[in-house]
Amino acid sequence: MKEQIYLIGFMGSGKSSVSRRLAALLGIKCLEMDDILKTEAGKEITQIFAEDGEEAFRRMETGLLARLSGEDAMVVSCGGGAALRPENVEYMKKKGTVVLLCASPEEIYQRVRHSTNRPVLAGHMNVEYIAELMAAREPMYREAADLVVETDRRSLDEIAGEISRKLEEILGKEQTDER
Repeated sequence: MKEQIYLIGFMGSGKSSVSRRLAALLGIKCLEMDDILKTEAGKEITQIFAEDGEEAFRRMETGLLARLSGEDAMVVSCGGGAALRPENVEYMKKKGTVVLLCASPEEIYQRVRHSTNRPVLAGHMNVEYIAELMAAREPMYREAADLVVETDRRSLDEIAGEISRKLEEILGKEQTDER
């Protein structure tokens, strides 16, 4: 297995919660990209979007992913848009395994509907808009992913366990391929 595990997917798919559970299961550290970017910028993600623009935020994500490629084993919870830039996917795949977490638009809506820190959904907090945005992002997410895991109506333990098992399968295959 490569050293890092990157969880990607649409906002509300479970990346933050699953990353913490998976890291605990694997005995490695967990990193939340948005938290680091907020700390480095000294402001909330919504402020970065409002004051600096989405493109500035995306450049910050790319810079962070470049730095992470030199770090030890960890689970990284990526922002919902991190896998939309080819250079970000390149950094992730160079040193890690990319896991796509999927949930239905209805499930996403239920999880994020009361959230005030989702700048991409500002003024569009409804299932229809979420479904449209998810459909637009889906091909890029799928292209980036080494593994795909469904999260609807599943516990964190079930999801983390499935990821762990699939990672073990990949590790076994990589060792066999090296022989």
